[in-house]
Amino acid sequence: MNNFRLEPFLWIHLAGLAIAPLLLVVVWIGLAVSDPWSFYWLELLIVGILGVMPILWMQWTKPFDFFGFLFLSVRPKSLTEEQRKILRLLQTRKNKVFHGLAAVGLLGVGWLLYQLAPFAAITASMLPQWRFLGLIIAAVAFCLCNLVVQVAVSVLGVLSTSDKTWLATEAIPSNQVTAKFTVIGLPVSKIFLIPTLDVASDLKEKTL
Repeated sequence: MNNFRLEPFLWIHLAGLAIAPLLLVVVWIGLAVSDPWSFYWLELLIVGILGVMPILWMQWTKPFDFFGFLFLSVRPKSLTEEQRKILRLLQTRKNKVFHGLAAVGLLGVGWLLYQLAPFAAITASMLPQWRFLGLIIAAVAFCLCNLVVQVAVSVLGVLSTSDKTWLATEAIPSNQVTAKFTVIGLPVSKIFLIPTLDVASDLKEKTL
């Protein structure tokens, strides 16, 4: 039996979590641009809704297909059976709960950054002092941060799958991938220098 936890794409996207702090810094600076509006709740709605809801809705309805890298994605017909089983795991109720909890946590982080925004005023002074521009910068950076975090949450959900559940999981048909998952990037048969799950497993066996 192949060890699905060796799938390289899982670890690539989990490593992407490292850029989340940088994106949060951009959010922090964006929130520090110009003076806050009198209706602060409107600012929170703009950043919160635009930054969190699109990604959360995507993960609940058509989860992100992470069998891709940069601007490329593995064509559905080229996915192995193990990879299509991993995609099936993204649709579990457990994963949806994890995504909901992550969204709540990120909203809490966003609220904290809003409170601490005055401390970034000096850095934000280098930007045009248009409050709406700052809010858009913050919302876009927050959305990208949510994407990185939520994809990593998907990976952790897959990695936490028990061997018993894995054996009972059926691979999703390749002709349903684009309909049930958000596929981003130019479709290719394989991505250069990214070994398949079978190759990764063989390499592990040879080293034991």
